[in-house]
Amino acid sequence: MTTTLPTPDVLATVDLGSNTFRLQVSRVVEDQLYPLDAMKETVRLGAGLTADKYLDDVTQEKALACMARFGERLRGFSPRQVRIVGTNTLRVAKNSAEFIQRAEALLGFPIEIIAGREEARLVYIGAAHSLPATKERRLVVDIGGGSTEFVIGSQFKAHVTESLPLGCVSFSLRYFADGKLSRSNFADATLAARNEIQRIASEYRPEEWQLAVGTSGTARSLRDILEINDWSASDITLDGMLQLRAELIKRENLKNVSLNGLKADRLPVLPGGLAIMIAIFEELGVSKMTVAEGALRDGVLYDLLGRQREKDMRESTVQLFKRRYHVDVQQSERVQLLAERLYRMVAGEDIDQDMLKRLVWAARLHEIGLTIAHTAYHKHSAYILQNADMPGFSKREQAMLATIVLGHRGDMGKMQQVVHDSALWQAVVALRLAVLFYRSRHPIPLSDLLDLKSAAKGFVLSVSKNWLKDNPLTASAFRQEVLQWKNVGFELEINQI
Repeated sequence: MTTTLPTPDVLATVDLGSNTFRLQVSRVVEDQLYPLDAMKETVRLGAGLTADKYLDDVTQEKALACMARFGERLRGFSPRQVRIVGTNTLRVAKNSAEFIQRAEALLGFPIEIIAGREEARLVYIGAAHSLPATKERRLVVDIGGGSTEFVIGSQFKAHVTESLPLGCVSFSLRYFADGKLSRSNFADATLAARNEIQRIASEYRPEEWQLAVGTSGTARSLRDILEINDWSASDITLDGMLQLRAELIKRENLKNVSLNGLKADRLPVLPGGLAIMIAIFEELGVSKMTVAEGALRDGVLYDLLGRQREKDMRESTVQLFKRRYHVDVQQSERVQLLAERLYRMVAGEDIDQDMLKRLVWAARLHEIGLTIAHTAYHKHSAYILQNADMPGFSKREQAMLATIVLGHRGDMGKMQQVVHDSALWQAVVALRLAVLFYRSRHPIPLSDLLDLKSAAKGFVLSVSKNWLKDNPLTASAFRQEVLQWKNVGFELEINQI
């Protein structure tokens, strides 16, 4: 049997949510996406979190079985056509690294764990592409299985983003144990949600937006239930939700609940989602909320499309960080160009284009820690890159940027615990040497003066003998550099030409 490979104008995304796993395949026509295929499985990954934040074995196996099915559908796709994101549960699970390794083997592609605010940004992009192209400011709310994202944006741009630990899965398990539906349980759940939302209420007050929009399963489920049961006309309203709450309390237990418009897979998480949505309406002064069909998976697809069309959000973030941290632009550009050149030399024909991009970004941002202190500034730079909200970047990408920047100066001993990949070592040596060459912070004509190659046990740096003679300080730094690499098991040979 012949397998038909997807054409380059087809993109796929997988959203590993805390309640539902979704795969979507779409065809690109100009700058629009048209769905070709979709798969959805209610895994409830968030329900598998133990009290000490470990994913239990039963839930892992259920999730991995789903990954195997998704992996079959993704066969034949190239890495540039696929993006897979993990959300709240994979952010907080202490054993997520081991689980992700097994999942990636089944999917055939890397999994990006995205931060809460990055999730909010992507949710907004997905919602915006399914809404009319009007200019009003929108409040977009996405109640997921483990977290809820809040965004204020206009057209296709998110202005304010936030993520809170409010999830329909986690709240249903915490406040409605064994499916019990009581007035006090709803009161406790709603109050807990309001306490969290209160922290961000000043930024999301009604004067800041004109239209409230809900996305994803909870919002769609509430809209359908309220409309079909004549508790609201077409949108989600507070009065309609209060009528639904009263009906649930009357039934006393989830096993007694059967409502028009309520799908079986939404029943276990309905009370938690309802309590959170009521809290949002009460705390943020929402009177009515419309529902958008676009959600996180759509936002990921459009973001992936943007990367292919040279509209990469990561580039915008790097430029923002350069301004925010007052980077010496001329120095960063000098270092970037030389680091890129050295990396191409040392990588040869096996160049890792993704690593090259990360090296370029790291070179542009390697000095951002100077705004904190000159002493150990590389550690400050790495800390910022590891922990800051960086729209467009996954947590793994941020960790790689931080690692490259951490290694660009100082004792190399710290790198042995964090670098386990040859391409990453190549990026580290490229940036480290580029910084040494431009220690004077002045332009240097280096066109024919140097070369860098990989060797059996490390690297060979070839430098003009005359140049080294004219630059004794740099020559001395290279001799020290040989010792640093020896401390981590590499040979750095300095060859004079």
